[in-house]
Amino acid sequence: MKKNIFILSLAVLALVACQPKDIEVSSLFKTDAAVKAMMEAEPEGYIFYDEAHGGLNQFVADYMTEEGDYTPVRTRSAYSTYQMFSIDTIPTSGKGVYITGRIVTDDDGGNFYKALVIQQMVGGKQQALRLSVDAGNASGIYAKGQRIIIRVNGLSIGKYANQPQLCVPSFNNNLNASNFEQKVGWCPGRIPAARFAKATTHMANADGTPDIAELYYEELTISDFVDILDVVEARSWDGKLVRIKNIHFTGEYADSKGALFPCTTGDPETDGNANVFGPTTGNVGYPQGRVISDGVKTSIVSTSEYADYAHFYLPEAEYVGTAEGVLGFYLDNGRYAPLWKTWSISLRDLRDLKLSNGTQAWQPKEYSK
Repeated sequence: MKKNIFILSLAVLALVACQPKDIEVSSLFKTDAAVKAMMEAEPEGYIFYDEAHGGLNQFVADYMTEEGDYTPVRTRSAYSTYQMFSIDTIPTSGKGVYITGRIVTDDDGGNFYKALVIQQMVGGKQQALRLSVDAGNASGIYAKGQRIIIRVNGLSIGKYANQPQLCVPSFNNNLNASNFEQKVGWCPGRIPAARFAKATTHMANADGTPDIAELYYEELTISDFVDILDVVEARSWDGKLVRIKNIHFTGEYADSKGALFPCTTGDPETDGNANVFGPTTGNVGYPQGRVISDGVKTSIVSTSEYADYAHFYLPEAEYVGTAEGVLGFYLDNGRYAPLWKTWSISLRDLRDLKLSNGTQAWQPKEYSK
């Protein structure tokens, strides 16, 4: 009997020992003091691009060059004396190099697939950087509002269509792509998810949760940015989280030369000009643009055809209000000079639109046959 009781006691102890421990916030989120200690443990010292050391813009200026250190880049990369595509690898050895920022995007709406954007406030002004990460459903780990620190040694900083981003080198030789002969060469690629996770530290807020209230929205008019066509100056604007007031959708799209045409009422699965946010591109994959206006200037709202709201109808022109999202300057073919339509605003989802006709708020409606 005593033997049976002893065996039963061992079994109970084993079951207790196998019970998973509660996850502690400190194991997932690091305090500022813990992060500082981590960086100070670097055997050869460290560089931390915080506000005191110039932030994200200074990091880009220190490591990104115009030509990059990979050749050949895409054959249509060059515009004037500037490159629209480039890659510079950050040294693996030597001092640890760290950047920091707060995530402003999520992939809930499908418009930021395997792409993150972080912002950092430096001297009361916003700086931003795109992160290309090969992780689906990334916002489950890298939530909007979360502060992160990234040890970037061994990663790369590059330009994809003139948009600076943290990345890894990728060689494109897709002979099935449209105009493939213009796209063969090196370009920024997505950082493998495991590699990015190893390089990234989540910073703790007071309760260990992302703080969306800390996101900064730069309030602009379309006139503030749409006429900036200098490709170098545009890089410091790209990726900013913005709020544009008093806009409405015009029901138009812009062709490659910037001419405006009315959207059609066709099926968005077959009609690339249909009156929805992101009709088909024939699986080519470029984002669709739909025109907005504030009564003075026009710009573009950019939507992937794979976004969850791609086939929702555009708001009628009578609905006026605010658009929030990530500002973008996208020029992927150096043979064409930048136009106003090179600029766009990418919504995270339709909650980024706050529109009204004066008596009622705009209600999203999906296309149906």
